Amino acid sequence: MEDPKNGYPVQQYTGPVKRYCQTLDLRDNPELIAEYRRRHSKEHIWKEVMEGIRQVGILEMEIYLLGTRLFMIVETPLDFEWDSAMALLGTLPRQAEWEEYMSEFQLVKAGMSSAEKWQLMDRIFHLY
Repeated sequence: MEDPKNGYPVQQYTGPVKRYCQTLDLRDNPELIAEYRRRHSKEHIWKEVMEGIRQVGILEMEIYLLGTRLFMIVETPLDFEWDSAMALLGTLPRQAEWEEYMSEFQLVKAGMSSAEKWQLMDRIFHLY
């Protein structure tokens, strides 16, 4: 397991990218949270989900967890258009099934799409 105190390597790109940050809460149940982590491991995440993320133009996606709070970072090309990409993602093979599969762990209403579940966050500070 990676150690957060050592930091996480970041993908390098040949040009600038843009970043989206989102949050979502999980149900407050240690067993469900452990299973949610397992289902997002390299061994258990569905290949169609990974392919769909790439197909809509997402370059990198990371999910972090603290308690029941999830934080997602999505990096995309500068010409990426969020709403159209999320609409397309919802139509790709197994994406809706994945969202339903994950909803048992998340504090969301049944039938919500990824774009409805994950809330975009406002950046309030940056240091470049």
